[in-house]
Amino acid sequence: MKITTWNVNSLTARLQHVLDWLAANPVDVLCLQELKLTEDKFPLMALQEAGFTHCAVFGQKTYNGVAILSRAPLDGVVRNIDGLDDPASRVIGATLALPSGPLRIVNAYFVNGQAPGSEKFAYKMAWLDGLQRHMAEELRRHPRLVLLGDFNIAPEDRDSYDPVGLHETIHHSTPERAHFQQLLALGLVDSFRLFEQPEKSFTWWDYRMLGYQKNRGLRIDHILVSEPLRAAVRACSIDRTPRKWKQPSDHAPVTVTLALEP
Repeated sequence: MKITTWNVNSLTARLQHVLDWLAANPVDVLCLQELKLTEDKFPLMALQEAGFTHCAVFGQKTYNGVAILSRAPLDGVVRNIDGLDDPASRVIGATLALPSGPLRIVNAYFVNGQAPGSEKFAYKMAWLDGLQRHMAEELRRHPRLVLLGDFNIAPEDRDSYDPVGLHETIHHSTPERAHFQQLLALGLVDSFRLFEQPEKSFTWWDYRMLGYQKNRGLRIDHILVSEPLRAAVRACSIDRTPRKWKQPSDHAPVTVTLALEP
């Protein structure tokens, strides 16, 4: 089965892009971030016609918003982080019932954080602390788990186009990278790094200053799998194609292939 994460930077603006991409890439699960719409505005009918008959949505007006789209039924839907008072719609989890057993999907749009030392960075650190606790409990309940989304963290220097010039700036700071490592320490694996990958493999490029054309990007969209799934991972790749389209999202979709029957 194939599971994809994609920050679409407004589903209203990018719906046709999503539908066109799905027509060429019939994945089993699609996780979206930055919907930028409320649940009553979610284009359910169009996505159902595309084959995603099961949708778990956590929307928000103007900003944020996450969704899990699946061809198979979803249950056990949980919205947001348990125990964290957060007005933003950033996390949604759901379970797929597969022939091989249940598979938990947690889709997250991590806090950006603006800049180290700012109030928004402090919010990011508190949010990440809450996520650590939340994921520890999710893994306890669901050994077969995938955590994916827009992490807003470039975990290593090779995940940045300019690791020296951007050292200790947002997405590159030591505290952010430490949180990423703490997620791995819970028993998660970065599926992208299980394989040899091209140098300068990025998932996000700034709209400004010919960011995409010059490949001035960051790898901040990730798919982490729990240890029981490691042996099932067959591939993980970034599809840059939609970033070349007219008025694209600034992020590219990332897909993991698992040797599981959908």
